[in-house]
Amino acid sequence: MTAPSRAQLEFLQSIDTPTVCNLVEIVAPERRGFGYTVRHLHCPFPELPPIVGFAKTVTFKAKGAVPLGEAGYMQKRLDYLDYVAGSPRPSIMVMEDLDGEHVGYGAFWGEVQSNVHKALGCLGVVTNGSIRDIPAIAPDFQMLAGSIVPSHAYVHVVDFGIDVTVHGMAVKSGDLIHADRHGAVVVPADKIGEMKKANAGLAEREAKIIKAARAPDMTVEKLKAAIRG
Repeated sequence: MTAPSRAQLEFLQSIDTPTVCNLVEIVAPERRGFGYTVRHLHCPFPELPPIVGFAKTVTFKAKGAVPLGEAGYMQKRLDYLDYVAGSPRPSIMVMEDLDGEHVGYGAFWGEVQSNVHKALGCLGVVTNGSIRDIPAIAPDFQMLAGSIVPSHAYVHVVDFGIDVTVHGMAVKSGDLIHADRHGAVVVPADKIGEMKKANAGLAEREAKIIKAARAPDMTVEKLKAAIRG
């Protein structure tokens, strides 16, 4: 994957996720219709700015006892922390809950995990699973989740560094992710330069249409003219 520059990351952080989706459609038309979350995700911190980071992918379950026993599972937990702490950074956790019809049965994310992951370079999480401890989450740690529940049940990591799908968004470990209150999208890192160039034209076209729609002397013909460009 082409490593984005600091300027490119700052550009992405300056725009919201719907705009990123629009720009991806312009520079990579084949991406229209996939590569982003397609179902509602709860966002307890909608006021936070967009986050941009590299995906750390995880599968987990919360219904049923922890496999391998507590002693055997401890090593997996330690290996998992090494994965989270590794490059590339900053990261965004993209976590697929495997509990099927019981998805969200227990929350992986709460006060402790948000603080641990923030300390390891994570900006936030995108998951079809659940979250809890909303008032006690680490400061400025963004969360997009399928549900909010009170218990962690028997939550445990199944695997990490593997391909996952969260609410229709297929993600590989290391993919560049953009997320905000609207959802998340996989950004084609080799297209960021083109996206930045396309942004000015997109903003100009949208502003022209909105201006025509809000004009006191608005007519259908004037609106059509603005849409035609």
